[in-house]
Amino acid sequence: MGKWRNGSGTLTVGTGSGALEVPLRIAASYRARARGLLGVDGVDGALLIAPCGSVHTFRMRFAIDVAYLDRSFEVLAVRTMRPGRFGLPRLRARHVVESEAGAMERWGLRPGTRVRISVPAPPAR
Repeated sequence: MGKWRNGSGTLTVGTGSGALEVPLRIAASYRARARGLLGVDGVDGALLIAPCGSVHTFRMRFAIDVAYLDRSFEVLAVRTMRPGRFGLPRLRARHVVESEAGAMERWGLRPGTRVRISVPAPPAR
């Protein structure tokens, strides 16, 4: 996928009949990426921050799971971060997916997993 846009989409974990679809919010602009999950009390589904190589949880109200993805959407690492922490930058990371702590384990998201991101087609002009 080339140019990302703020909006919504779907994060698909797994393939075939065992695939799990998770609602996804996409933060692509500088402002949306900087805001991330700040100021919210929870997240329904997940947030994709693109492009992104590291995150922090300062001023966050809850612990989050963070998955670092490479350019082919393979999970490089998954970390749970409490509020007030800096995440280590991942050199090969191009995107980050954030969710409430514990969600990624329930979804089966772990290093080596390849995810699919789908977004609705833009309206015809």
